[in-house]
Amino acid sequence: MVKKKPKKTGDSAAYHHGDLRTALIHAATKIVETEGVMALSLRGVARLAGVSQTAPYHHFSDKEALLAAVAETGFRGLSEAMDARTQRVEGASGQIVALGHAYVSFATENPGRFRLMFGPQVPDKANYPDLLATGARSYEMIRSAVQSRRYDLNTQSGSLEADTMAAWSIVHGLATLLIDSGFNSDSMGAPTQNALVEHVTQALVGGLGLGGI
Repeated sequence: MVKKKPKKTGDSAAYHHGDLRTALIHAATKIVETEGVMALSLRGVARLAGVSQTAPYHHFSDKEALLAAVAETGFRGLSEAMDARTQRVEGASGQIVALGHAYVSFATENPGRFRLMFGPQVPDKANYPDLLATGARSYEMIRSAVQSRRYDLNTQSGSLEADTMAAWSIVHGLATLLIDSGFNSDSMGAPTQNALVEHVTQALVGGLGLGGI
């Protein structure tokens, strides 16, 4: 009679099947969104993921490394949301407005991750090349749309980098106001968040390439 091998359970099974890292990131993301980044600990993540307290060290050297991974998934989600939104529109102006809507929506729907992505909890992002590369993608999408807008206007005033920074600052600033400053669309004079973002991004489009906003 052939004796069956015992089935692996817990973190051993997760690690064997290669999904422990994903499970830990999901657990960490849940804590960041529900309790805030300051509440996150490797022990708490392990407990929520249903694995041993030492399991996180299979993939993450410390808390910062895990936070970097959570931030990376956040930037990936942001880029995917921006890409999906721009698929519905044509023209540089429409692209910029769509990017603004996607950016603000992502921030208000994922405030914990959004704060982490741009916060000081991972002070030296150069230590995490994948995080840097993923984070750069959303900026490059804004830059590309701004470049197209400048081309449409046949403008030589200002600079592409300055206009890109202006566009990013405006949508990022609006997102931050909505999630951290107690403001909402009503207090900003708009009936809905979508209406507010539409107004702000249309004003942004009107100013791009015309010597500043």
